[in-house]
Amino acid sequence: MRRVSHSRAHLAAKRAVDISVSLMALIALAPLLLAVAVLIKLDSPGPVLFRQTRWGKDCSKIRVYKFRSMRTDLGDSTGVAQTIKNDPRITKLGAILRKTNIDELPQLLNVLKGDMSLVGPRCHAIGMLAAGIPYEDLVPDYHRRHMVKPGMTGLAQMRGLRGPTDRPGKARARIACDLHYIDKFSVWFDIRIMVGTVVSELRGGKGF
Repeated sequence: MRRVSHSRAHLAAKRAVDISVSLMALIALAPLLLAVAVLIKLDSPGPVLFRQTRWGKDCSKIRVYKFRSMRTDLGDSTGVAQTIKNDPRITKLGAILRKTNIDELPQLLNVLKGDMSLVGPRCHAIGMLAAGIPYEDLVPDYHRRHMVKPGMTGLAQMRGLRGPTDRPGKARARIACDLHYIDKFSVWFDIRIMVGTVVSELRGGKGF
């Protein structure tokens, strides 16, 4: 697996941005986070947060937080079974949280802890499938994406490559974006991706 070297100064600057932005976001979004937590408890029985083991930096395993969007009796704790249209596992509130990406806001806690970054390859579940094929088999260089911390958003998401990976070509395109990000990493590139992600969301996820 070919490795790349990122300067300590760039990594320190990236971590500083992660801490400051995630902390400010958690404070600013506290009323929304509290309201969502209450609505989840009212909507269906079960915990507010969903915790899942996923790939972290250097193929370590980390526990990632999300707002629970599925029924506890039908939910998939591994994350391997991808969601489908009109998925019966998803609650009514969960569908709204997923559509707006609000379900992922608790990952700001992962960023603050240092398990994740604001920008990086999206955090994959262990044993993630693409078009029914393990990612490791579909993309031989797959684990090179784990040379850096996973991110809440990334180059693939900024470009509109999101949703179920039901086609091999779509899955490979996402990994290609991840590896390009790793090779071209800089703090300015992170800022561009964050801004581009916001623009993409405003455009309905159609890319930047």
